[in-house]
Amino acid sequence: MAAYRFCRTDDIALLTDALNRCWSPYFPDEPPMTAAAFKQSIRDRQVWCSSCMVAFAGADPIGVLIGAKRPSGTLVHKIAVHPDHRRQAHGSHLLASLGSKLAILGPPRTIAEVPETLAAACGLFSASGYVQEALLTDYVLQREQSGMQEPAGIADERDGQFVIPVTIDDLAANGLLEETHPQVCWERSVETLTARKDDIAGLAVASDERIEAYLLYATSGVGLEANAGAGPRASAPDVAIVSLRSVIEDGGARLKKLLSRLHARSMITLRFPKVHPAEFSSGFLGTLGFRPAGGHLRYAAWARSDQARPI
Repeated sequence: MAAYRFCRTDDIALLTDALNRCWSPYFPDEPPMTAAAFKQSIRDRQVWCSSCMVAFAGADPIGVLIGAKRPSGTLVHKIAVHPDHRRQAHGSHLLASLGSKLAILGPPRTIAEVPETLAAACGLFSASGYVQEALLTDYVLQREQSGMQEPAGIADERDGQFVIPVTIDDLAANGLLEETHPQVCWERSVETLTARKDDIAGLAVASDERIEAYLLYATSGVGLEANAGAGPRASAPDVAIVSLRSVIEDGGARLKKLLSRLHARSMITLRFPKVHPAEFSSGFLGTLGFRPAGGHLRYAAWARSDQARPI
């Protein structure tokens, strides 16, 4: 008979082992989970050990759920059952137990962002009462497809505009970071960007008076695991766009300038993962040279106290 329990802050070694036993068989190209990497997910995505759960057969982990928590809700970041123990309702029990706990302690909203290619995972959330809320599209822009030929200088003064480096702190000081679109995916939220500010670089188009457009990007970590399990990538360096915004209505001209600068730095493949349709339209991103390259389904559920049961 299986046993289930929520974890504590001193269970990082257990959660690491459970992920390597239960998650890694489905994603053999991903590096093994380590305690250091798990602690980084606590910092970057606000993973809470008390929102994580492990299923056991005897002393062996056979299922794992990794939950991240913010005031706005809980993210089911990862959920997996060992291949030898599938179709025994372990996954649905993990989700139900999390929902029961959140119905009492909150926050009541739970979401999951699932690659659309993972049919079994999508079926699990649907069968567990989660409702598909949105399709988050992954976009790719490659230099040879974009045709952008902007020069690679650090600063560019034309019509009073400059292309300058910009940081998370710069955007926050100018009141721009807090205006990030509310539908943005978990990895590109303000909380993640702030937590990972030392790992994120940026460029901005600025006038003498203000920042008019900006682009934030990462060459590892944020966003780049969005296509995990989606097959091999190009050999060229991958760059994840983690924030993209223009405060001037110019048809995307300023954003094209910034994207061209990344290409000019030999950053050939630019990925913009998990874009909500309310964040950017596919038509607008198409004018910038992006093309769709897969997607994620966002599922959501609300825990209700009248449905709570002992766990």
